[in-house]
Amino acid sequence: MDRVDRSLAPHDPVDAIADQWRHERPDLADRTEAMAAFGRVHRVSRAVGDLMEQAYAPFGIGRGEFDVLATLRRAGEPFSLSPRELTATLMLTTGGMTGRLDKLERAGLVTRSPDPNDRRGLRITLTEHGRETVDQAVAAGLAVQQRIIERLGEQRLAELNGLLRELLHSVETTSHPAPSRH
Repeated sequence: MDRVDRSLAPHDPVDAIADQWRHERPDLADRTEAMAAFGRVHRVSRAVGDLMEQAYAPFGIGRGEFDVLATLRRAGEPFSLSPRELTATLMLTTGGMTGRLDKLERAGLVTRSPDPNDRRGLRITLTEHGRETVDQAVAAGLAVQQRIIERLGEQRLAELNGLLRELLHSVETTSHPAPSRH
C-alpha cells in the first residue's frame, strides 16, 4: 500500500484516531488509512447534512422533505410521481414516505390526487408553492456546498468526484459476508 505523506495536510481528529489504533494494534497499521478515509467520509456526510438542514430551515423544510420535493422537481412537468416511485427513488419505507407526504401536503407544497391511469393509485404533485420553495431551497443548498468545496478548485473537485464514484461503485458491488466470531 502506498503511504501518504501526511505532513502536507493538516492533522485532524481522524488522524489521531488512526494513530491510536496503530499504537494499540500494530497488526492493523497497514489498514488504518482505509479506516481514516471512511471516517472522513462519515464526518463530512454528517457535517454537510447538518449544514443542509440549516440551509433548508428558512423554507420550513428539513432534508427529508427537501429530498421529496427535489425528486418531484427533477421529474419535470407535471412534477408528479406515484408514492411507489418516490419510495423507490428515495429508498424509504412506505411509512417514512407517508409521514413526509403528510407534512408536505399540510404545508401546501404537494397535493395527492387519484392516478388517472390506475384507480387504486395516487399521484403526488408539486404545487406552485412547492416548486417555488424547492427552487429556492436548491439555490440555498448549492450556495452552502459551493462555499465548502470552493477551495478545492475545479481540477481537484473533478478528481474527488472520480474517486468517490469509484468508492461508491465498490461499496455497491461488494458482498458483505457475515463476520466470523472466534
